[in-house]
This record gives sequence, structure tokens and C-alpha cells, in this order.
Amino acid sequence: MKQLIILSVILMGAVSVSAQDVAGFVGRQMQAYPKSRLLDIYKSCFQDYMGAEHLVTDRQRVKAYLDDELNSTTLDDLQPWMYEPCGAEGNYVRVSIRTIKEGIVSADHLLDAFIRSANQGKHPSVERWRDRWHAIVNVIDTMKLNLPNEAADKHFIDSILSAGKYAISHSPEYREAYHPHYRIVEQGIFDREILPLIVKWHARMKRNKGSQLPGVVNPNALKMPKADPYKKKFTDLQLIDNLGSHLTR
Repeated sequence: MKQLIILSVILMGAVSVSAQDVAGFVGRQMQAYPKSRLLDIYKSCFQDYMGAEHLVTDRQRVKAYLDDELNSTTLDDLQPWMYEPCGAEGNYVRVSIRTIKEGIVSADHLLDAFIRSANQGKHPSVERWRDRWHAIVNVIDTMKLNLPNEAADKHFIDSILSAGKYAISHSPEYREAYHPHYRIVEQGIFDREILPLIVKWHARMKRNKGSQLPGVVNPNALKMPKADPYKKKFTDLQLIDNLGSHLTR
């Protein structure tokens, strides 16, 4: 506990992130995705900090890639949730392409939200992200997770950061176990444009299916404090229960 408090002070002073929040997020990540490697935790954290991996300049290319994913997957291939926060701070959200297949959002709408999220503002520097990651991994070290290939993954991540890069793919184990198919959307865009559509869909389906309806958010994911405009810390499903009937009127 003393070590975690010390790391919290370091994190708060250097990169404005709580060690307790990091530990909570990583614990939930491992609960939801027990086959995760350090590579996958890293990917979640950098997505939350940096957003999409690159600026999008060719809409037709990213549309073709999304169309290919939609055509090559079925609902059975996808995780049951519609979205989950990327990391400990709730800056970005992973929106599953299940939202398209369930008819909640159109492919063009999700694509547009993804492109605007990728292109808005300036991406933080790799140097700032490297400092933040080093602080995050120090917290992970205190958790004694015994992740597979941890030393090799740590070395690989350090090598790409030293080369001025930051983007990596999910580990083969993660891809094989969980078949990730999602798009990264900035939290504000998600709250304004996509979450209300999910809430309406969930309320409508709940009336039809009742208790048989699966959750729309990864139940092990960290709550997203920025999702509530009144600053009350609803969890995602509490938000749906509170707003669902109002938004479907």
C-alpha cells in the first residue's frame, strides 16, 4: 500500500493520473480479458491517451477496411458488449462494430465518428506518452500479475518508444481469444452521438426481451466518469436505466 501511495504521488505530479485508477483499470482488464499480455494493456492505455493510431486522410480506404470487417464477421464472432472505455481516464471509447450489425448506428455514422475523433486536435507527443507509460508500468509492476512474456513485451514496448513510435497491435493470444473489432471514438463524440442511440436500443430491446437481454457495456470495464453531464458518477448500466425511458419517448 505504501508503495502504491508513493507511485500515486509520482503519477499525479508527473503525468496527472492516479495509480489507484491505473491499478483498478488493469485489474478489470485482466478480469475481462484474462489472456491479455502487457502488449494489450499497453494498447488500451495508449488508445485512451493518444486516441486512434494515425490521422485519417483517406476516408475511402478506412471505409473499405470497415466494410471488409463487417462482411467477414458475424455476431457470434463479436464480444457481447457494444462499447467499453479504453483506459483509466475515459478519454476514448472502443465502440464495437456490433453496434452496426445490431442496427444501432449506421456504418457511415460510426466511421464518421471515428474519423473526427482521429483528426480532432493535436496528438500528444510520443515523449509525453513515454513518460506516462513508464509511470503506468511501474504501477503494473507492483501488482505482480505474472503476465506471459512480460519481460519480452516490456523490452519491445521500450524499443518502439525509443524509436519515436507508439502504436502496436493486440497480441496474437488476445486476437485469438477475443476477436477484437471496434473503432476508437472520443468520449465527447460518443456521449453526444452514439450513447443515446445505444440507450434507446437497449430500452426498446429490454421491453421485448426482458432479462434475456445482454448488457451493452463490458461489465468488468471501468466506469466512465465523463459520461454523466451532471457529474454524478453513474456506471454505464445505471445511466441506461435512468435515461432509457426518457430517451425513448
